[in-house]
Amino acid sequence: MNKTHNLHDKRLADAWATLQTHADSGLPLDPDPSRIAFADPEFLLRRETRGIRMQLELMKPDLEMRKHGIENTVVVFGSARFRSEEESRALIAQAEAAGDAPLAERLHKLARGSHYYEQARAFGKLVAEYSNDKDPEDKLFICTGGGPGIMQAANRGSYEGGGLNVGLAIALPMEEAANPYVTPALSFKFHYFAIRKMHFMMRAKALVAFPGGFGTMDELFEIITLVQTRKSKPVPIVLFGSDYWKQLVNFDFMVDEGVISPGDVNLFEYVDAPADAWDAIKRFYKL
Repeated sequence: MNKTHNLHDKRLADAWATLQTHADSGLPLDPDPSRIAFADPEFLLRRETRGIRMQLELMKPDLEMRKHGIENTVVVFGSARFRSEEESRALIAQAEAAGDAPLAERLHKLARGSHYYEQARAFGKLVAEYSNDKDPEDKLFICTGGGPGIMQAANRGSYEGGGLNVGLAIALPMEEAANPYVTPALSFKFHYFAIRKMHFMMRAKALVAFPGGFGTMDELFEIITLVQTRKSKPVPIVLFGSDYWKQLVNFDFMVDEGVISPGDVNLFEYVDAPADAWDAIKRFYKL
């Protein structure tokens, strides 16, 4: 009989196996002080165990991404409201057919941003096609917030280019399910914005920010601040859609007022084409 031992053999029962045994025994998940702590949802959802939940949100995606070789990402931010040109036309037609003039007007306004959807899709495909024949340590993977709009577009482009891609979704009352182009094994859901932001930055080799709203600005300025304060190493920060960004934020005015340094405007650059966004990243890393 072979009595050799594998160094990697597990010595303790898996938590999942313990939970399964608990369920198979017919023990319901009611409040019960005698229940094993990790099988006790009431305990895990207490205010005092928030730190444990945050640690788990940090650890679970980290382990899964390592398992799939996701070491370097290109993070794409942008509005969840922009749809593809085809979907925009269909939604407008539905609203008009239903006689909903206010909705149709709102959809017409959003349709002006449909070209950004197509450009994000093209950019995602460029990144995936570059990485397909690279060694694992040199691959770049698209990473988005996992939702609709620009996020879906970038994930879709990566999917169409044959690449794995990541979705870091946030649990919100109004948020839709993760878009269908995120690689299923790399689709994660977060409760804490802070932990989600950490995961955006932990592997980010570049950021491309398409036009968006509060969420896009929050994420963009978080990364600019980390690089400006040297909490993070410099990465290419690309603002896609120069007209949009230059109207939205007057960085020159901030320099004139002295609230940022003249050199701070060199932390990012404007582009208006998918190839230019990709060239900015390649130039930065001399790819």
